[in-house]
Amino acid sequence: MADYLEQNHDRIFAANKAWAEEQIARDPDFFNKLSQGQTPEYLWIGCSDSRMPAETITGMKPGEAFIHRNIANLVNNIDLNVMSVINYAVRHLQVKHIIVCGHYGCGGVRAAMTAKDLGILNPWLRNIRDIYRIHETELDSIKCDSARYDRLVELNVVEQCRNVIKTAALQQNYAENGYPVVHGWVFDFRTGMLKDLKIDFAKILADIQKIYNITE
Repeated sequence: MADYLEQNHDRIFAANKAWAEEQIARDPDFFNKLSQGQTPEYLWIGCSDSRMPAETITGMKPGEAFIHRNIANLVNNIDLNVMSVINYAVRHLQVKHIIVCGHYGCGGVRAAMTAKDLGILNPWLRNIRDIYRIHETELDSIKCDSARYDRLVELNVVEQCRNVIKTAALQQNYAENGYPVVHGWVFDFRTGMLKDLKIDFAKILADIQKIYNITE
């Protein structure tokens, strides 16, 4: 086992060396430019699932996206990590787009649909269980388990988009500058394709501000 672990460790550094050499071969000034700072257009809030790294599935290059990932791509207002990421990305990096991206087959969503005690995961996954409660009529009308599962993945993404839009950073920066706008996407492992849920950002913002208006 010790040899196996060391080989896995060394493989990463070998791959890193090859990648760095490839970048320099393409552009000798690549790392000098990269070290000057970042001006990403996108904030990506995605799931921690190891199968969906944002840059790989979108073709984005280093410096194009500020990335935050957690279990089931949640935007929880008492999670100082994601709130800090949103604040920094919007107020300081001036991102133009915020993408919340879930994926079909999400283990976090599946766990939230399971009626059992999940220990430390309970308070985290309760956010998804609450989404099921809000959309219970729609979800219970879906007889196929896999289709119901897929729909909850989508509804979770939409709800997390709403949570982004509720933040002061988003509302105030959008009122002042007209950006960023928020998008909800889902990645499908079965096809390798992204699905745009085409949320109505302007309508959601207007609806939210009836209660959550913090533009002043």
